[in-house]
Amino acid sequence: MNRLPLHQDLYLIAHDQSGKPLIHQSSMALGLAGAALLDLALDGRVAVARGRVAISDPVVPTGDPLTDDLLALVAGEPGDVRSPIKKVAERAYDRTREDLVAAGVLLRVTKRVMGVLPTTRYQLADVASVVRASSGARSAVEGWKKPDARGAALCGLVSVLRLEAELYLDLPSSELVGRMREIVRDGPRVVGELVAVVDTLVAEAAIAVYR
Repeated sequence: MNRLPLHQDLYLIAHDQSGKPLIHQSSMALGLAGAALLDLALDGRVAVARGRVAISDPVVPTGDPLTDDLLALVAGEPGDVRSPIKKVAERAYDRTREDLVAAGVLLRVTKRVMGVLPTTRYQLADVASVVRASSGARSAVEGWKKPDARGAALCGLVSVLRLEAELYLDLPSSELVGRMREIVRDGPRVVGELVAVVDTLVAEAAIAVYR
């Protein structure tokens, strides 16, 4: 199976096998949008520096709908890196889920509660999908090979969204998060910058709930 886009890996990590989300959907959506931008930055399609983003190559579709939406946004409105993340986050959750269903990674399952009310869950077709999704972060933390840029990006997003328990590593939570943040610091500059942006946006969204 080909490697999934970073935001799809993050989606899989952020749900249990029954399809139940493990964190608040607004936080997850920002993480998904940030992951899509990280993929573009690591592929050299966009340039990110000092809080700004711009296209670095001619706009050629990636084939992933969410990532292509983000690419078009950056092409049309280069500038503050926060803006395209926030705009794409508005539809990132549903779009990512539907793309995973279309790819056969998730199965749409509808059941009736008390025989009357229909409920829909999006369950894993194969648990191996989430194992593959988290493998880059796990191997980076365990240190059996040098973390690559993508592994560092996933570590950063997992730590920001506090999904560290989903890596199933035998480490205290605080130690695991600290190790992932260290990997981000030692990784490419763009990874650290974009993970910090997502961290700020998630914190702002959490505060806004209580206003």
